[in-house]
Amino acid sequence: MQCSYFDAHACRSCTLLELPYADQVRGKEERCAELLGAAPDLQWLPTVRSREDGYRNKAKMVVGGTVDRPTLGILDAGGRGVDLRECPVVAAGIRAVLPQLARFATRAGLTPYDVPRRRGELKHVLVTESPTGELMVRFVLRSDRALPRLREHLPRLLQEAPRIRVVTANLLPEHKAVLEGEVEVALTERTTLPMPLGRVELDLRPRSFFQTNTDVATALYAQVREWVEEVAPSTVWDLYCGVGGFALHVAAPGRHVVGIEVSEEAVESARLAARGVPGVEFAAGDATAFALASVQVPDLVVVNPPRRGIGEDLAGWLERSGVQHVVYSSCNPETLATDLRAMPSLRPVRARVLDMFPHTPHVEVAVLLSR
Repeated sequence: MQCSYFDAHACRSCTLLELPYADQVRGKEERCAELLGAAPDLQWLPTVRSREDGYRNKAKMVVGGTVDRPTLGILDAGGRGVDLRECPVVAAGIRAVLPQLARFATRAGLTPYDVPRRRGELKHVLVTESPTGELMVRFVLRSDRALPRLREHLPRLLQEAPRIRVVTANLLPEHKAVLEGEVEVALTERTTLPMPLGRVELDLRPRSFFQTNTDVATALYAQVREWVEEVAPSTVWDLYCGVGGFALHVAAPGRHVVGIEVSEEAVESARLAARGVPGVEFAAGDATAFALASVQVPDLVVVNPPRRGIGEDLAGWLERSGVQHVVYSSCNPETLATDLRAMPSLRPVRARVLDMFPHTPHVEVAVLLSR
């Protein structure tokens, strides 16, 4: 993939870009195989590769520049905006709407937030694209003072960019290196973005997590469903369930599935998507606390933790519990390896690398463990 921003040293986020894609994938395969070790019964399935460009279904753009000439991209070392509207890894449908969002910010008089001086209003523009081509747009603001101007100019934006279906303002008053705040203000009647993935349609709310690469996420859900069907459990826990992707994909007649997620926003998304699906329930809570407090042990547990992994408490519970099968979907093979060492009775029998983030060292790996 060719990137003018990388060549000009304006953005070097894709640190592996100079490597041929086949070499990138090979390196990730070797790293995962080394970390998981030589398990005697482990079968590695062919890697799920991504397209090399346009794979990101979301853009997280820092706003810089001025009201009249805002930049959407990143900040340089001095806190100045670097415009990356044509970033080639971002989906074409998102790139097409970024100029319209920049013009909207100008019309609404949204002053870009000046990080070094700690003044200004508009901090980030976050855009997510559904497989249907519909868009969710979130403006991250320092305060609610600009909300009347957003509402005033929003009808024109929706007329110019009809694929935008959900618009919100997120309020982040603090000066800190985070992407969003706790308060979300809906500016459109619709507040969820449908995310159809194969036979399942998820409903994404503004502050809910969803995988960044739709094609590879679809393959991941399909792989986990295949492994679960192979085991045919009657009861399943989906811990760190997010918006319910794994739970809804493994739902089946006669099977009871429980999804646990700390984010109440994500749980609301999961419940919305689960309407009419029998045998599936979701609850907001800490995954480890839920497991430790439970008197029941399911036939199979799916875990999809953040980069820190599941940790020694949950790994210890899985080791002691007697649960027969675990499907571990990891975005950090280093913490996956640490967690596997803490539950030696659960042996890896299937594993698959999924290249969710081409041109970067990040990699997803899914593993089926059996006692």
